[in-house]
Amino acid sequence: MYEFVTGPLAWISFGIFFIGLIVRFIWYIRGLDWKLDRVTYGENTSYGVKGGIRSIFYWLLPYGTHSWRNNPWFTLWVFVLHIGILITPIFLQGHNILLNERWGFSLPTIPDAVADVLTVGVIIAGFFLILRRIGLPEVRIITSAYDYLLLVIALAPFVTGIIARYSAQGASGWLIAHIICGEIMLIAIPLTKLSHFIMFFLTRFQLGMD
Repeated sequence: MYEFVTGPLAWISFGIFFIGLIVRFIWYIRGLDWKLDRVTYGENTSYGVKGGIRSIFYWLLPYGTHSWRNNPWFTLWVFVLHIGILITPIFLQGHNILLNERWGFSLPTIPDAVADVLTVGVIIAGFFLILRRIGLPEVRIITSAYDYLLLVIALAPFVTGIIARYSAQGASGWLIAHIICGEIMLIAIPLTKLSHFIMFFLTRFQLGMD
């Protein structure tokens, strides 16, 4: 089972992830209305590009926009969640050992203690974001089971990963569950709202140009 989930299933997951993101990118660009005169895509392009870059920069900066500053606790948990989700899988030592075993290369790694802190941070942040969706009427009214499912998909690799790391018994079972959850997340990113992994940059750049 381990050989299958780290071999063929991993190839399929990464294939869907990368090809799906490329397709989403092309669809977005092709879907832009180049004739809209509210945005000059063909003239004064340098001003538009500067506006797009500026928009992305300030939204990537904690409390860099009025919206972030108006919701300080929400901002904190959003950044904790996203920083952990991005950094931990890429630079985790265990992942890079597997990467080197399967594909012959690896990336720089972070200490296991740092990975543990980031993992716990992701789980706590996800918990509070779920409570926010339940507790705030203005958020609850636009939340569906689909949104909760996406949060579960995003959190599952971290929950199963930390359990696998510290499980004295059944560690191999939790490890396989962790790998499968990670692959489900990879597949879900281009096919669901989790595509904001790339769509955030495209939409923010367009809004900055506007």
